[in-house]
Formats: sequence, structure tokens, C-alpha cells
Amino acid sequence: MPTESATTEEPILEIRNLHLEFHDHGRPEVAVEDLSLTLHRAEILGIVGESGSGKSMTALAIAGLLNRHALDCGGEILFDGVDLLHCNRSVLRQYQGDEISMIFQEPMTSLDPLQRIGMQVEEALRIHHKELSDVERKEAALRAMSSAGLAEPEQVYGLYPHELSGGMRQRVMIAAATVSNPQILIADEPTTALDVTTQAQIITLLRKINAHNGTAIVFISHDLSLVRQLCHRVIVMRRGAVVETGSSDEVFLNPQQAYTKALIDAIPKVVL
Repeated sequence: MPTESATTEEPILEIRNLHLEFHDHGRPEVAVEDLSLTLHRAEILGIVGESGSGKSMTALAIAGLLNRHALDCGGEILFDGVDLLHCNRSVLRQYQGDEISMIFQEPMTSLDPLQRIGMQVEEALRIHHKELSDVERKEAALRAMSSAGLAEPEQVYGLYPHELSGGMRQRVMIAAATVSNPQILIADEPTTALDVTTQAQIITLLRKINAHNGTAIVFISHDLSLVRQLCHRVIVMRRGAVVETGSSDEVFLNPQQAYTKALIDAIPKVVL
């Protein structure tokens, strides 16, 4: 069960009529269609749906990681008065990794295998906080690694990704995403490749980041049981469109749409 929300009514991010459409050999393929949502400060928002529902595409759009030349983009993604969907790339880079950070599904493909962990955790600070000295950056990285639950961060700082377990690599990704204390953290299937015990630890860590730092979190997942534990509010997507939205209790205890009911019915039940 999610802890009581510390959200305010003040929106930190607004998506208005988002439309993302690819053109594959001249044939249009809609990835996201007319999606609108509001993310409030200190809120944990879950976006769920089956594969291909558009949830990860929505996350990439918020993070500014879509190739604009490969698709048609419509609507607005408003943060700090700026439309992240259509602004100049130089403006977008001011927010990426600093005010808005992302945790990816598979850290082994996201981390640079040739670069030590410490350098990778510090990356956002080197880009966005040039006023910091080398010593200050390292201290901030070690604090972020410790907060992410990495034991002996000084030792991990000098290691390479292949020397860590899957759970430790995911914690490194979380440390790198939170080292600059972003306002928004996007977690795209962050527990998929992890065992059940490590999944629970990552969920606890995300809840702690939200409660202690007031960070708004967008949690993307197909695992509804994790979403039920973590999120204050839930959006259900299907074929690029929102089919249902509401508080976690509203969606899970009283779903209105047949598709949502089918997703909830698919959650494994423990038989004693």
C-alpha cells in the first residue's frame, strides 16, 4: 500500500493532448494518442498497461529522449513554463539529468562498461553544476550512492559495472539519477530484471526518495502489484490512449473499465 501522499495541488508537469506518430515505410503508426495528464509535486504517479500501450514512449517524451526526426509530435509537455516537446535542444538539455532524470529498465545496457561507477554517478553534476570542484562532486556522488543503499560507496565508486550485481547496478542508476536532486524522477520498469527481494528494496528506496526529497516520481510498469504498493495515483493506458485514471484505491478497488479489470484479474493471487 502506498504511504499517504504528500502531494500538493500545484502541478509540476502538465501534458496536454500528446500525440506521437511514427512513419514506417510511409505507414503511420500511432504510439501515443491525445494523452493529457498532470503530475503534482511530491506525487508518485503510476502508468500501467500491456507492452505497446505507449507508457514507455510517454516516459521518453517527458525525458526529452525521443528522436524528433523519426516521428510526428503534437501537443505540449509543460515544465517550468517550457514546452519540452518543441523547445530548442539547447533549452531541453538544461533540464535533462538535472531537473528531470530517468532510471532505465536494464542498467547493464545503460551504464558505460568502460567507465568507473563514480564517474557515471557524477555525470549530471559535471554537466549542470560546473561550479563544483572535483572533491565536491565526489562527495555528492558518494552521498547519493549511500542514499541509494550501496554499501561501501567508496569502494563501489572505483569499480566497473560488470563487477556489480544486478541490484547494485540498479542502485547505481538511481544514485546517478538523483545526485542532482531532480524535481521529477521517471522510473521506467526499474525492477523488471530483479528478484523479488531486490524489487521490494527498490520500491522502498523510491518511496524514501519521494518522502524525504519531495521528488515527484513517474513509475512505469506492467506489474500492477508493485504499482499498488507504491503509487498515489494511476493511469491505465491501452494502444496509446488513457482508458482509466484515478487514485490507487479507486483504480484497484473499483475499476470502471473492462480492460482495467482484466489487468487487475491477471495479478497472481497467493493461495494458502
